[in-house]
Amino acid sequence: MKMNIVSGGVIMFYYVWPIVLVVLSNTMYQICTKSVPSDMNPFASLSVTYLVGALASLVLYFVLGSAGNLIREYGKLNWAPFVLGIVIVGLEVGWIYAYKSGWQVSTGFIVQSAFLAAALLLVGYVLYHESLSWNKIVGVMICLIGLGFINYT
Repeated sequence: MKMNIVSGGVIMFYYVWPIVLVVLSNTMYQICTKSVPSDMNPFASLSVTYLVGALASLVLYFVLGSAGNLIREYGKLNWAPFVLGIVIVGLEVGWIYAYKSGWQVSTGFIVQSAFLAAALLLVGYVLYHESLSWNKIVGVMICLIGLGFINYT
């Protein structure tokens, strides 16, 4: 019995920790993005961001026990990392400009998250054949109605 509880706890940890990391990282991401100097060119800022990110990724590749050959790993590349690089630039520049134009941290993320949830429901359904249930659709509608309350001043 004790073995099941421990193994269940381990399984739960491996299930939960990535979401905790995403939430913590996304919180810091929003703080850092809003803190980019307003008179700085966003692309200059991102050039430093990506240099630091590339170095951190390289160090973590080796520190976390990846005994594989990095060049061999690069041989597994497909289109996704290249497009992801472009998409990340759009995402980050969009946030920098959103904050420069006056969006608040407390509402900007909620607005984009609600619309993103709606978009990803469609993406999941069309590209990945995920189920599109009524409770998901109603949930998104509730989120969108909530946007009205959040942005009503």
